[in-house]
Parts: sequence; C-alpha cells; structure tokens
Amino acid sequence: MEMGRSVAMHLELIEDYPSKPPKCKFPQGFFHPNVYPSGTVCLSILNEDSGWRPAITVKQILVGIQDLLDQPNPADPAQTDGYHLFIQDPAEYKRRVRQQAKQYPALI
Repeated sequence: MEMGRSVAMHLELIEDYPSKPPKCKFPQGFFHPNVYPSGTVCLSILNEDSGWRPAITVKQILVGIQDLLDQPNPADPAQTDGYHLFIQDPAEYKRRVRQQAKQYPALI
C-alpha cells in the first residue's frame, strides 16, 4: 500500500481469544491475492487449524498482515483476480493496488 494511507481493517478479539485466533477482515471486495472476496485475511498465523498459537500477540498479527500487504504470498491465494494479476501482470497489479489505496483516507 502507498505510504501515508490507511485501510480500515476490522480485528475482532473473540471470546475464546487467545485460545482461538482473532477474526481479521478488510472491507468486502478488498483487492489482494491473500484476502478472500469476503474481506477475510488468509494468513497462516490466523488459521486455527495450522499456524495459530495462543502466544501470538496482536502486534505480531498486525505486523504479519502488514508484511502480507507488502509481499503477497502466491502459494496461498484467496482470490482469483488479485492472484492472477500478481503472477501474470505485475505492472497492472501495482496499478490496481495504487488505485485502491486512493479510496482510503490519508493518515493524520
């Protein structure tokens, strides 16, 4: 994402946290190879059945999501459009990311 821009991501610490991972969602339709069309983030440390451990902190989750935004994981795609553009047309992928970043207000 462009520097100085913010994206509204919802992080919900469920009642079973930290036994179960929090729910992390971007707005529905968020363009990124590792974000499902519903907005749910596809990140191993948020997966209750594989990567989640109760010792993972909220800070580690946020850093992991920030890293994922900067460096998508093509080995674990969650949406077709974002994945195909990232793999097949990196220039168009970057254009779409810049276009999306303009939809969100600048940080103050």
